[in-house]
Amino acid sequence: MGIISWIVFGLIAGILAKLLMPGKDPGGMIITILIGIFGAMVGGFISTYFGYGEVTGFNLPSFGIAVGGAFLLLFGYRLIKGS
Repeated sequence: MGIISWIVFGLIAGILAKLLMPGKDPGGMIITILIGIFGAMVGGFISTYFGYGEVTGFNLPSFGIAVGGAFLLLFGYRLIKGS
């Protein structure tokens, strides 16, 4: 269930990251949501690798990992694209 959870959490996390970081993003809302999905997956891989936790299902710690990864990736995307 790990990868599916990351994708679903990523979708929600992308929307939440967009709400937490308002402003015009290069690429629009769809790109922001895709970044959220990818960010949640990256966050899950990184947290699992370093032993901080893993996305084990639909629970609060897993959601925190997904939102954190999406937020960091969206922040990095904005830095690179110069928004």
